[in-house]
Amino acid sequence: MTEKQALRAALRRRRTDHDAAIPASQRALLFLRPPAPLLDLVPDGAAIGVYHPVPGEASPLGYARWFAERGHPVALPWFAARGAAMQFRIWTNPFDDEGLVKAPYGGLQPAASEPDATPAVLIVPLLGFTATGQRLGQGGGHYDRYLAHHSAVVAIGIAWDCQLEAQLPSEPHDMPLRAVVTPTRFYGPF
Repeated sequence: MTEKQALRAALRRRRTDHDAAIPASQRALLFLRPPAPLLDLVPDGAAIGVYHPVPGEASPLGYARWFAERGHPVALPWFAARGAAMQFRIWTNPFDDEGLVKAPYGGLQPAASEPDATPAVLIVPLLGFTATGQRLGQGGGHYDRYLAHHSAVVAIGIAWDCQLEAQLPSEPHDMPLRAVVTPTRFYGPF
């Protein structure tokens, strides 16, 4: 196991343990409304890309619903197959998972028949982040590749406070975030 793989495994465990320790009554109150500094980064009517969380991840679903209620199109990652480039498709109803299908990497995604979308703002998952916007993802490189080809997209991380790291290993293809939101802080904009 490489040093980066070991770090990912440790961060994954920490994230999962933290998430499991949050009482359901508190979890229901987290990440429901985007904070004002995040809203300052969102153009009027912009399409918002979010992810459908896996267990342990900070959930952007409250933000998805908030933006949808205000008329913003909401989109989820979509993969034609394993190994295919990440694209985005409109999530027509972010208030429930009906209409979503199993994605090639697990999790849920819109059906292939849903319209394509190009989010202006993308809320991204992460395993770790720094106070300067560096991000460590799962290791597949999907978000880094997408952001490299869509440089105007405002990438915002959403995380638990325990995911903050003083530093992270970085490679030339790693794309920085414009901001990171945790339950207690807003980091950025960078």
